[in-house]
Amino acid sequence: MKTYSRFVVGLLVLLSVVVSSCSALSPDAMTLSGQVEEQEVVRNYDMADEPEGVYYESAQEPLPPMPTASATNNSDAGGGPSTGGSAEPNDQPYGDVFFEDYGANPRIDTEDDHFSTFAVDVDTASYTVMRRYVNDGFLPADESVRVEEYVNFFDYNYAPPESGAFAIHLEGSPSPYTENYHLVRVGLQGYEIPPEERKDVVLTFVIDVSGSMDMENRLELVKDALAMLVEELRPTDKVGIVVYGSQAHTILEHTSVGDNYRRIFKAIDNLEPEGSTNAEEGLVLAYRLASREFDPDAINRVILCSDGVANVGSTGPDSILKQIREYAADDIYLTTVGFGMGNYNDTLMEQLANDGNGFYTYVDTLKEAERVFVHDLTSTLQVIAKDAKIQVDFNPSVISRYRLLGYENRDVADEDFRNDDVDAGEIGVGHSVTALYEVKLQKDAPAHQPAMTVYVRYEAPEFGEVVEINKAIAVADFAGEFEQTSHSFQLSVIVAQYAEILRGSYWAKDAGTELSDIALDARRIAEYFPNDEDVQEFSHLVELSQSLSETR
Repeated sequence: MKTYSRFVVGLLVLLSVVVSSCSALSPDAMTLSGQVEEQEVVRNYDMADEPEGVYYESAQEPLPPMPTASATNNSDAGGGPSTGGSAEPNDQPYGDVFFEDYGANPRIDTEDDHFSTFAVDVDTASYTVMRRYVNDGFLPADESVRVEEYVNFFDYNYAPPESGAFAIHLEGSPSPYTENYHLVRVGLQGYEIPPEERKDVVLTFVIDVSGSMDMENRLELVKDALAMLVEELRPTDKVGIVVYGSQAHTILEHTSVGDNYRRIFKAIDNLEPEGSTNAEEGLVLAYRLASREFDPDAINRVILCSDGVANVGSTGPDSILKQIREYAADDIYLTTVGFGMGNYNDTLMEQLANDGNGFYTYVDTLKEAERVFVHDLTSTLQVIAKDAKIQVDFNPSVISRYRLLGYENRDVADEDFRNDDVDAGEIGVGHSVTALYEVKLQKDAPAHQPAMTVYVRYEAPEFGEVVEINKAIAVADFAGEFEQTSHSFQLSVIVAQYAEILRGSYWAKDAGTELSDIALDARRIAEYFPNDEDVQEFSHLVELSQSLSETR
């Protein structure tokens, strides 16, 4: 009995030592075995230097960090549910993820309505959300798929305009997926400028530091992303920072980058998770700060970094926008950047960007952050067209029926195309916009009459004038076979069909195509883009999706 007692006591002592040792480990030390770590971003400043001018505008001091569950950093490696559990509610891969189902556009007879009108959209978040799902081992939620954002993720190398802000590119061929239908691509390419010629910027970062941003080290990815952005700024650019948890605080008044890199970096690096999520208060304070520092000769942009969750104050996009609509109309553009999955609100982030005169992107990896904030920085920041709309006029004597693939939540009433008070989309320097139409030709359709005329209308922010351009295409201009079209056209069609299948579109089911068909097509088209990492990755994602669909 005494031997047994000594054994028990010894075991308890040993356990206490193990527990004590584990509790001393930092969260970063307790990662899964074999996990691929994100590339570390080195910020060039002295950690001992305090950021002068950093203060809290709010009357209340920030709350201390809330205790949160340790989460695995899946930012590049994937590896399962992001919320840290293996049993998510209702057998879903992630808990508390919110998407809006916008349905799918119908086929429309031209004798009933020969106009198709929509606001341009350069968002890409839906595609990178899919990438996050697939790399984690899941097919994306049907309602997360917005076809236009899959298509617009890729660079189709459209020729820039010879004059003016935009060039319109049209191309068509028989559909490889739907019998007796053709596909027509409408491509819009904005002019480009060298990075050194862009305007100065006044940036207001509004950063979600609520407790949920501690999951997956989301806030750490935000900090790395913003550090990369700041490193690309010029000395004459300005940065201000607002954070929000339970309350919103200004932690850095707008500061010229100049000799203040270390001050800005330190303010970013000091961010810590705290409290609940008052997105409304954070955005209102950020817009107030941006309005106070507004420079009519510069680019004025608010950049929201968040997982989209709002649980304090107004929590829906409509009520939040009521508070910021006036600011959004005063040439202060909004970019929403999503982070994390599980406890993530795609709906809020997407609708805020749509109505806040900006665009929405989702950052799933540090590489994606580099793409948005480094390689595409000029197009991310500088707008060349406001309230841009596209209207396609189908000739009923040539086209009997049409369907727009995607853009369901960007619909504009036909009669509002030339109503310049109607809000539409914004396009940045060098941005391109792509839309695909499925069309059915009339029997014995005249080959040389215009089959469809594309009109683009926008406001040039430099001069405040409204510009309208147009271009037409005839059936004689269509390729006779799908394989005779440009490789970029083929890529856009394959990407669109992949999205249609993922979202469970009736039209994809009616066509009878499967992911196995898309996998073959993606592998074939990738051979023509050997140096394009995005196209190579797309082919791989389709392969993964096919294998996942077999186990669904």
